[in-house]
Amino acid sequence: MATEKLLEVRDLRVSFFTPVGEVKAVGGISYDLNYGEVMGIVGESGSGKSVEAYSIMGILESPGRVVGGSVSFEGQDLFSFAPRDMEKLRGSRMSMIFQNPMESLNPVYTIGNQLMEVFRQHNPAASAVQARNRALEMLHLVGITNPERRMRQYPHELSGGMRQRVMIAMGLICEPHLLIADEPTTALDVTIQAQILELMKAIQEKTGMAVIFITHNLAVIADICDTVSVMYGGHIVEQGAVEDIFYRPAHPYTQGLLRSMPRIDAERNERLVPIEGTPINMLNPNPGCPFAPRCGRCMRICLARFPPQSLTGDNHRIYCWLPAAAREGAGRE
Repeated sequence: MATEKLLEVRDLRVSFFTPVGEVKAVGGISYDLNYGEVMGIVGESGSGKSVEAYSIMGILESPGRVVGGSVSFEGQDLFSFAPRDMEKLRGSRMSMIFQNPMESLNPVYTIGNQLMEVFRQHNPAASAVQARNRALEMLHLVGITNPERRMRQYPHELSGGMRQRVMIAMGLICEPHLLIADEPTTALDVTIQAQILELMKAIQEKTGMAVIFITHNLAVIADICDTVSVMYGGHIVEQGAVEDIFYRPAHPYTQGLLRSMPRIDAERNERLVPIEGTPINMLNPNPGCPFAPRCGRCMRICLARFPPQSLTGDNHRIYCWLPAAAREGAGRE
């Protein structure tokens, strides 16, 4: 490979233009994703996680619009692609699975029909027999029992966990280099959630594809991800290896997320600590750090100017004024 970088996102900015004003859903984020790497994107609802993914996939709907930045996939500028070229790319070299499979699967077509359609869409020379064999192979790969029978069934005849396995099979049927999983386990109960995570981890290790795993729950990515990007208010506030994020969190928002999570090693009567304050108003954000109004360590400069990037370790980055203030004795004037 010419480069180890599969995906390069640079200063991506996305806005929704509504009758009441511009909603800056993504305010300028940057990151790299290597071939075979699994990256988690974590943040509460409304932080811009899904909007960023839809922009990469070219499925952002009106009134949303990419207003700045670039996205390079395997060395190609995705924003220069014509719609027809993006259609060929989606499902073949890059794919996405969504939170609710009942909204993604067509209720009037069988599972087999839908899997075969995706395969033949990107492999027009394939015969019906080849498409059927590939669909059966994928259902077996994702752990669905009796795949011949499942091929004849409709989405409503399957359980939630089974439908999500079908969505994973559909996303992987053309062997993409990148899979974006947008909250794929949120609608499932805890037991099925764990099964789906183990399945995705096993398939990623077997195929070597890169994965972007989007979730609002830090706990679900502890065992599956190599790196984590923490988002708040349309910005990435911290990036690093999964060990850094869990054991050496440096941004006040990441620290707050971890304090609000239940832990196995917690004392019996230990209470969870919620993040105080209200979420950011995306119609009228302050010009500084998006988390500043809710931060217990907020300084005046935090409200006035967006913080610079600070390195707290190898490839462990935070966007916060606290390290700069500690180094320079600045920020409190």
